[in-house]
Amino acid sequence: DILAKKRTPLKSLEITVSGVQDEEPPWAYRKIHLVYCLEGEGLIPKNVEQAIQLSEEKYCSVAATLRGVAEITYEYHIIPGK
Repeated sequence: DILAKKRTPLKSLEITVSGVQDEEPPWAYRKIHLVYCLEGEGLIPKNVEQAIQLSEEKYCSVAATLRGVAEITYEYHIIPGK
């Protein structure tokens, strides 16, 4: 929705998540890494980065819950649209 408002709608979005957990129960996550693969015409890295930051910092209830407990990192890859 954030990118659509910037007039760069996505054709597809895939998010892969990996994490590192404590070795002992209850196996809490300490590090979480997200990889965003975005496809669409006219995607600009600056806009993609702003959209991801907004989604994680303002709109994502999961990130809000885990922030302070687990380190959350991300990277993104832009696939040009056809």
